[in-house]
Amino acid sequence: MNLTNKLKLWVVTVAITLALAPRLNAQGLGWEGETGVFVTPLAYTASSETQKIHPVVAYHFLDAGPVIGDFHEASIEVGVGKRVEFGYTHEFHVFGGDATLSPLWQNGFDIFNGKVNVVRENYGSHKWVPAVSTGFVVRPNVRNVGNWVEGASLDPGHVGGKADGDVYVVATKLVPLKPVPVILSGGVRGTDAVLWGMGGNAPDWEARAFGSAAFVFKGPRSSTIIVASEAAQQPHHPLDFSTLNIPTTLTYAVRFIPPAKYKVNFDVGVAQIAGRVMPGVDLQARHQVGVQMSYAF
Repeated sequence: MNLTNKLKLWVVTVAITLALAPRLNAQGLGWEGETGVFVTPLAYTASSETQKIHPVVAYHFLDAGPVIGDFHEASIEVGVGKRVEFGYTHEFHVFGGDATLSPLWQNGFDIFNGKVNVVRENYGSHKWVPAVSTGFVVRPNVRNVGNWVEGASLDPGHVGGKADGDVYVVATKLVPLKPVPVILSGGVRGTDAVLWGMGGNAPDWEARAFGSAAFVFKGPRSSTIIVASEAAQQPHHPLDFSTLNIPTTLTYAVRFIPPAKYKVNFDVGVAQIAGRVMPGVDLQARHQVGVQMSYAF
């Protein structure tokens, strides 16, 4: 997709979402659809004080650079009561322009997720107790990187992809400091996916840590601005590419929450994904811009 078409798609998407925003509720969904920051989950769920069933939808975009290409995602997440959420995301991929490396990233894939809050925040009137949740992510048809190489070697015309997934435990705590409250979150996930499936499968399951810190500021006209940073360890090597070294993903993001009557979240972030992964191979994805928008019915 050339630059002109990218701009057209971006303008159309923004116009549609802005038109819908005033009549929808706010809820912050992360990259794979779960309630989270930019790419890591929080222990909170897509719950509502007034609804037993609380659906949330989101759009995500990541410019992963000229080699990997662009990713667009559409998510729906459903909160059930105050402790459970589950959802579905489809990832759409726009090919990069490098004749040698870009074919390693194929068409998009499906993402299913679920999360259960097992400990409520401040449980038992103890102000120090964080919210604790456990969750899972399943990606049944990933065709990227090593998955594509293995599949194409058997039948180039019918590469079905491979399944991968995550299971995780995460704790999140709002620290009510004045004048700027802080949200701290951290956890560990067992995963066999590199870069949430964008890098294909890992050779085996690994335990990888993640965490985030966010600072909550009062914005103009009763709005809220949250400034956050995240770190998420990745499996070291993609499947069948043992010489490639994938670094820890770092993000720097800002979430803007308009006044309550608009009930919508906007996120803008920069992600450090992967650059020179081995001598002579540069994926050119070290400072990539992403945007997200979440709203609920």
